[in-house]
Amino acid sequence: MTLLGRRGAVVAATLSITALVLTACGGAGTEAPADPVAETRTVQAGNGAVEVPVAPQRVATIGNTTLPFIDLGGKPVGVTAESDSDVALLPADEQATYKSATILAPSADEVDMEKLAGLDPDLILVQVPESEFESIKARLTAIAPTVFFGLDAEWKALADGVADAGNVTGALGAQKAEFEQRLAAIKEKYRGIVGGTSFVDVTRYSSSDPGTFAIADIGCSEIARDEVGMNFPKAADGADPLAWTALPFEQIGELSKYDVITYPVDVAGRPTEPFAPVVETNTWKALPEVGSGHALGVFCPGNNSYGSVIRYLESLDRALATLPATG
Repeated sequence: MTLLGRRGAVVAATLSITALVLTACGGAGTEAPADPVAETRTVQAGNGAVEVPVAPQRVATIGNTTLPFIDLGGKPVGVTAESDSDVALLPADEQATYKSATILAPSADEVDMEKLAGLDPDLILVQVPESEFESIKARLTAIAPTVFFGLDAEWKALADGVADAGNVTGALGAQKAEFEQRLAAIKEKYRGIVGGTSFVDVTRYSSSDPGTFAIADIGCSEIARDEVGMNFPKAADGADPLAWTALPFEQIGELSKYDVITYPVDVAGRPTEPFAPVVETNTWKALPEVGSGHALGVFCPGNNSYGSVIRYLESLDRALATLPATG
């Protein structure tokens, strides 16, 4: 067959296929898309430009990406384990999602790579220390496209990145709108209190030594300080967080120099189990803030996703509402 003949045959075959497509789609006047939808796209992450599926179906989450992805409506097929106490803070539907996923390991550096590969993921989301990621990077990327976020990624940036890579941006948009609305309402409602009040956030961890507590300048108090504008103490630039320093119960009385104390409670408003020993001390009970109702229990389910931050703002709103307005 000559070149011209072959070309004619190809054209004829193409016209025949086109006619069949048009007939199947309802006849003349209905045109098929000019180009097929791209199957992959590029996202920017801590490990550079990564080609990911447009609509990933089997996502594995490692490290701090698990709860933000679930919060956005994602359903991971495999996860690294979260603590029972953190899982218990999730809404019931998110707890069910987490429990339906395969646990890959207690931590990223212990991930069972064979188990992970057996889940056939089409995307892996990771937030762990960079040195930890480098030790497993090659094995992860050999299994599926891997998107890495460093620990220095701010919580909003993490939510944006997880939503973009995981194709759950619709939920992100709705959460952002609710967050901005609630934040603006709190700022307006309590502008007099926030502007002229000194606050301190105190906490205690399940791992704390007996007879110690800490001043919390990380976690939800960061939201109150950086987003709401409340006057909470924080560590000097470059110094370790105040929350890392264990203080003896004998120093509880020093909290009286602040106008308002906030402390952690569970979803029912009870002091969290680790913090309960603090409120049982006579020193705590003798604080002027406690006697005057200026010690506020606030529920903090986390500060690494919009959903958990929104729940924190709801609790903060209820707590601040018990204080007298000052302007």
